[in-house]
Amino acid sequence: MTLAELGERVGCTASHLSTIENGRREPRLRLLHDIANALSAPVAELLQPAPPSRRAALEISLQHAQRDPAYLGLGLPEVRPGRRLPTDVLEALVGLHAELREQVLRRAATPEEARRANVELRKRMRERDNYYESIEQAARPLLDGVRHTTGPLTHQAIESIAENLGFTLHHVGDLPRSTRSVTDLRNRRIYLPRPNLSSGHDPRIVVLQTVGHFVLGHADPVDYADFLRQRVEANYFAAAMLMPEAAAVDFLQRAKRERDIAVEDLRDMFAVSYETAAHRFTNLATHHLGLPVHFMRVHESGIIYKAYENDGVCFPTDPIGAIEGQLGCRAWAARTVFSSSDRFSSFAQYTDTPSGTYWCAAHVEPSLGGDYAINVGVPYAQAKWFRGRDTTRRLRSTCPDPSCCRQPEPSLRARWAGHAWPSARAHSHLLAALPPGTFPGVDEPDVYGFLERRASDATG
Repeated sequence: MTLAELGERVGCTASHLSTIENGRREPRLRLLHDIANALSAPVAELLQPAPPSRRAALEISLQHAQRDPAYLGLGLPEVRPGRRLPTDVLEALVGLHAELREQVLRRAATPEEARRANVELRKRMRERDNYYESIEQAARPLLDGVRHTTGPLTHQAIESIAENLGFTLHHVGDLPRSTRSVTDLRNRRIYLPRPNLSSGHDPRIVVLQTVGHFVLGHADPVDYADFLRQRVEANYFAAAMLMPEAAAVDFLQRAKRERDIAVEDLRDMFAVSYETAAHRFTNLATHHLGLPVHFMRVHESGIIYKAYENDGVCFPTDPIGAIEGQLGCRAWAARTVFSSSDRFSSFAQYTDTPSGTYWCAAHVEPSLGGDYAINVGVPYAQAKWFRGRDTTRRLRSTCPDPSCCRQPEPSLRARWAGHAWPSARAHSHLLAALPPGTFPGVDEPDVYGFLERRASDATG
């Protein structure tokens, strides 16, 4: 029976039946029953998932592949798998689409891949003691150009630095939510959010990070590891501009001679946040002062958000060596500071650990997402150079031994085991791939629409 003959029996065109036969269109239930009656076949037999032939399977695969967002995003025309298309060409097209899909899946950065990239980046930072001489050298002529040597870097000086690089700064109220700044490279305009004192962020850092990408010659990141490296370098550049190397090193060396090093003094001298000063201290401490150090940023929940060490301290890690996202030991200063009667004052502590005794200074900084402890520490032998070394606060940590602080006390376990059902706060982002795109997490249509709206301002 031909399709035309079947069509006459069921009241349908041969071309429509052909699309149904090859799995490219779903029939209505009434038509499906009519076809089964005309062919004297049970409906279940007509609904077998396997295509009727190898050729039909290839045609269906091609049509499905051409509806995939990965292909649609290329803006290429659709190839119709008609009778005139040779089977070997059809096979080649299906194979190319399969490879395209595989490439897209490989490039989708998962949280595990991001953690691996971060582990590798931290390893390279440790190898160079977190000191980047090339970035320090890139910052010097820009600071010389505005005659800034020490003290707080003013907004006016930053505007002059941008102008010397050929950029103008523009604060707007409609910056895309997925961005911290947007740069119009065609018109050399840097768009920034309007200053918001309640946000707790230093607006100077956003400008300097943005400028840093261009000063350091960053190109579009090729993968997430490259994106992460660029972020670290831009952050380093911003700190090097806010706290010039010569002035900061001179200040710290004098403090070391007086055995009075304190991160809060560095913070106050350059009018930056405690966290920025602590980061900058780790840049300079080992290279210029001969001090091995460690740094942590820990949320009040105990989760470690940032960490660095070259002093042998034993951070908790997952099986691939990632620290971020792990629970910090309850005996560390970065955790005990939250139980202090005045958590926002200077806080120092000695901690005995399996890898040695460490002295730490912790400071709590509030944010919209909760309070964070910024912790800077050194081995016991180096504590003599720091203010707060005379603290009598001393605790013991046996982590990563689970009995240290990962397991409940036996009496509590005996009383409550089997009688508790906590509802976990699920972090669904841990299960998702990182946002795709050249700049992960940035909404490109939103950015381009923003630039288009601002184009008249730039050319007018």
